[in-house]
Amino acid sequence: MTQPTAALPGGGAMPLLGFGTWQITGSACTDAVRAALDAGYRHLDTATMYRNEAEVGRALADSGVDRDEVFLTTKLPPDRAGAAGPTLDASLAALGVDAVDLWLVHWPTGGDDVALWRDFLAARDAGKVRDVGVSNFSLAQLDELTDATGVTPAVNQVRWAPALFDADLLEGHRKRGVVLEGYSPFKSTDLADPVLAEVADAHGVTPAQVVLRWHLDHGVVVIPKSATPERITANADVLGFSLTDDERARVDALGRMGS
Repeated sequence: MTQPTAALPGGGAMPLLGFGTWQITGSACTDAVRAALDAGYRHLDTATMYRNEAEVGRALADSGVDRDEVFLTTKLPPDRAGAAGPTLDASLAALGVDAVDLWLVHWPTGGDDVALWRDFLAARDAGKVRDVGVSNFSLAQLDELTDATGVTPAVNQVRWAPALFDADLLEGHRKRGVVLEGYSPFKSTDLADPVLAEVADAHGVTPAQVVLRWHLDHGVVVIPKSATPERITANADVLGFSLTDDERARVDALGRMGS
């Protein structure tokens, strides 16, 4: 089944469903990424601070899946802002690739974000990354980068879940042409919530699958993480159903109830 994607400025297509690798290291990471690729994921998310880029790269290389078929993201911790270029080179070497599809500033530096953003643009122009973006930035911080350089981040990766739903924040990203990417979809979700249970029952799926499908129906990228093969497969199996407008609105309302 065709994966829904978001178009990025560099010409890439970012699958809305990705596989997160935070807190998975060593052979467990290699095994999980292989399981994810076997289950049909074509979007992998890692970061310098996860200390698992080599394992992600090894799993990709051993999977038999063509590199061009997989959207690959890594992130730079802001404490490496003074060595962004060498850190990216180390990431590429660990991943075993010539370039990544997306490179993110992992969180604001608390200092000169614009200078770091210029380094990111230079890496993009050098062909080491196809698109550049940020993570954990506010709309005002996105605007600061745009105003200073004329280039808006392609993606902003933030914590996102039904309980955190913010229609204004989602629309703010859309107006700026920034793809919103959500992480930790389950950590902020009560999977026993009756609304999720009812919607899940209506489709013959699990509440976790409803949460993931809710992201896709909003056009929000989501990167669930698991080291369990059965859950990895289940999390990938969300392309065969969609929420109705009413169901999506009911799930949206969980954000207002939690605020």
